[in-house]
Amino acid sequence: MTTLRLLRRRRFLPLFCTQLLNAFNDNLYKTAMVLFVVYAVYNDPEAETQFSAIASALFIAPFIFASAISGQLADMRDKAKIIRTVKLCEIMLMTLGAAGLFLAWQGILIHTFAIPLMLFALFLAGVQSTFLGPIKYSILPQHLRKQEVLAGTGLIEAGTYLAILCGTILAGWIPVEVAMVLILITALVGYRVSRGIPPAPAMGTIEPIDWNIFRSSAALVQFVLKDRVIYLATIAISVFWTVGAILFIQFPPLAKNVIYASKEVATLFIVMFSIGIAIGSVIINHLLKGEVSARYAPLSVIAMGFFILLFYIFVRQWPVGFEGDLLTIPEFLAFPLAWVLLGNLLLIAMAGGSFVVPLYAFLTTRVARDRASRTIAATNMISSVFMVGGALLAILMTVIGIGIEEQLLAGVVLCLLTSWAAKKLYAEEHLPSMHLDQE
Repeated sequence: MTTLRLLRRRRFLPLFCTQLLNAFNDNLYKTAMVLFVVYAVYNDPEAETQFSAIASALFIAPFIFASAISGQLADMRDKAKIIRTVKLCEIMLMTLGAAGLFLAWQGILIHTFAIPLMLFALFLAGVQSTFLGPIKYSILPQHLRKQEVLAGTGLIEAGTYLAILCGTILAGWIPVEVAMVLILITALVGYRVSRGIPPAPAMGTIEPIDWNIFRSSAALVQFVLKDRVIYLATIAISVFWTVGAILFIQFPPLAKNVIYASKEVATLFIVMFSIGIAIGSVIINHLLKGEVSARYAPLSVIAMGFFILLFYIFVRQWPVGFEGDLLTIPEFLAFPLAWVLLGNLLLIAMAGGSFVVPLYAFLTTRVARDRASRTIAATNMISSVFMVGGALLAILMTVIGIGIEEQLLAGVVLCLLTSWAAKKLYAEEHLPSMHLDQE
């Protein structure tokens, strides 16, 4: 099987492991920070939701202003060298994050220094991911055969979410003092693994880097607009991640204030979502048999919206009037409805994974290899604008008094809108590319 064979190839395995460790560390740090602040610092649903949204927005924001630079660098320089440089910087930024966690754990200057320092480190983690984001997909056509690209994309996506799963589980279960040590160890291991990635030099003409972020960002967006298939794939991916952002923002306050459950249950919600994405990524690769197509995209995103609606309905049925300590995982799982909620989350994410993986494959196969990184960077930038919009929407809905449960319905509406773009994409996916003449 092509998918499993790739995991034994040096041209793929070090990249896969580097991305896996990066996603693991980002989510270990972010989840440990958010859960600690939500459960140990604040005691107000509005403040908790706003903090979760601010944290998400800070992590996403660098994709907006730095994607243009990251895409150019990835296309004009050796991608493997960029990865190693970025992973070296991760050691320093995680040192800052660990210091913030330590101060918060000790109760030292929590609001005036510890929380701002943790958020700053999270912002830097977003900068790091901005520079790695275009490479993890655009390097695949350079190291893999054409018939292996979809399998490689699926593995990267599945591995990323399994890493998110592991980082999230650990963040919810281990003490914060253990988390601060583990993020440093993971950063060191990630840098060591990245040194095994084979060279991936620039593929075309070496152009000068345009460091003007406004001009280069506008050029990126203009490039995407030239090809209707890439444009439709980008819009569909962007709305998908907006839905994901809204759901991830809501999970901690939803678990605490609606389900009356502990942070471990909030972690379990994220875990089920991550498992579902990974399963969906593998399933769609099997269904498409290596073909890059949006054949199943409209149905997948409609199914995702339907399962979000069911999740909302089931959450509304959760009993009220709990007193005393928050529910532990065994206490939560003692309710039959808990298993329904978890199964529903799994189905939401499986549909999402089946939807998004082929769309990323479009971005790397419809353009010349020397433009692949910038295409991914453009998509990351546009997606990030949408995701920040999702975070701001969550804050706005909270401020105007919309309940946490009702906020889930925004995801249903967005899924229905995305189905239109997915349907158009499938109808037009065989149109000739506007960019392949650059090869």
